[in-house]
Amino acid sequence: MIRVLLAEDQGMMRGALALLLGLEEDIEVVAQVAAGDAIVPAALAARPDVALLDIELPGRSGLDAAAELRTRCPGCRVLILTTFGRPGYLRRAMEAGAAGFLVKDGPVEELAAAIRRVLAGETVIDPSLAAAALGAGPNPLTRREVDVLNAAVDGATVADIAAKLYLSESTVRNYLSSAIGKTGTRNRMEAVRAARRQGWL
Repeated sequence: MIRVLLAEDQGMMRGALALLLGLEEDIEVVAQVAAGDAIVPAALAARPDVALLDIELPGRSGLDAAAELRTRCPGCRVLILTTFGRPGYLRRAMEAGAAGFLVKDGPVEELAAAIRRVLAGETVIDPSLAAAALGAGPNPLTRREVDVLNAAVDGATVADIAAKLYLSESTVRNYLSSAIGKTGTRNRMEAVRAARRQGWL
């Protein structure tokens, strides 16, 4: 049996996926979690063969958890399953060590086949997303620019961001200005939206 951990914050979706995957003769869902910070503890306890992770989860993103799983549970293959088929997310998932990346609108048979394929050592990527990622190029934002934009998400002031990240206000302004230029936007909130669309945040 292929042991699967399922991380999905929407209860109905999580239950449906567990039920449908459970109908497969060779797949058993051994753990279900609704938050990103529960992924690694659940994986350490259940020892799944494959972790099926959403990206946008409460507590911690599936991408961050995937990177930790690579070191804490090296025998577990990660398959990202998300609503958000963004080129930047795909690139970040691969950098985190994910073995596959699918969007949620595919048939469950395709998902079951992908689980078997990643366990066999293959890399499985949604073809249309792979093409888009190749055309999009790498994330132009530096790690610090990403941090500053993430801190600006809720409309925080420059002073708020500076205090949160232990930076000077002039340094924050410089990072924001650079990020706005790189995203081709007019202000920090447009830059946040543009970076999110690309999956850079």
